[in-house]
Amino acid sequence: MTVNLEVADGVGTLRLERPPMNALDVATQDRLKELAEEAGRRDDVRAVVLYGGEKVFAAGADIKEMQAMDHTAMVLRARALQDSFTAVARIPKPVVAAVTGYALGGGCELALCADFRIAGDNAKLGQPEIQLGLIPGAGGTQRLSRLIGPSKAKDLIFTGRMVKADEALALGLVDRVVPAADVYTEAHAWAARLARGPAIALRAAKESIDTGLETDIETGLTVERNWFAGLFATADRETGMRSFVEEGPGKAKFL
Repeated sequence: MTVNLEVADGVGTLRLERPPMNALDVATQDRLKELAEEAGRRDDVRAVVLYGGEKVFAAGADIKEMQAMDHTAMVLRARALQDSFTAVARIPKPVVAAVTGYALGGGCELALCADFRIAGDNAKLGQPEIQLGLIPGAGGTQRLSRLIGPSKAKDLIFTGRMVKADEALALGLVDRVVPAADVYTEAHAWAARLARGPAIALRAAKESIDTGLETDIETGLTVERNWFAGLFATADRETGMRSFVEEGPGKAKFL
């Protein structure tokens, strides 16, 4: 399989396994969507790590496969391409990307689907599609501009240049830089910490933030209000408030 889902301690690792560069061909895209949806459904998965291995995250689309596609073929494929990445972005649980080596094109777009990005000091990220006479087609023009702002996104997309880990951190493209050998350990620790949190409240927080970024503030406030009130019906809310009153803040243990 080109993508695998491994689960341990409440954390599901979606690992790309298509050596040598984890090129995201059609089969990999479809498998990614399938496993992202599975991770979203499974009760034993409470947080997710996206990982490409120790040397490379994902160097982009399979260019040889794309070269053979004409306009009609891509019209038929483009929605499925976007849907595979959107499935990752819509996992209703915390998702962290563990980025080592190259995360280019589709690889960068996949990292953008995470809630948090931890990069190795050897990471190189970018959207080089312009150099192929194309634009990002798996969400890059939308997610990148929302994350780092339109001017910075246009710089990367218009030029197609790669940025190293330190510049990616300064741009806000990644959230933390660690030694390359520590990337997965750090990402798994971040995910495991959140996996011990209140699952429904985390889902509510993610959906409220993401919906608010995609729509007007009134709609976002409505989503927030409905989730906020709805959480009063959950066992986690009872656990959290009881623990706060009896033991003080930050000591609640959620199931």
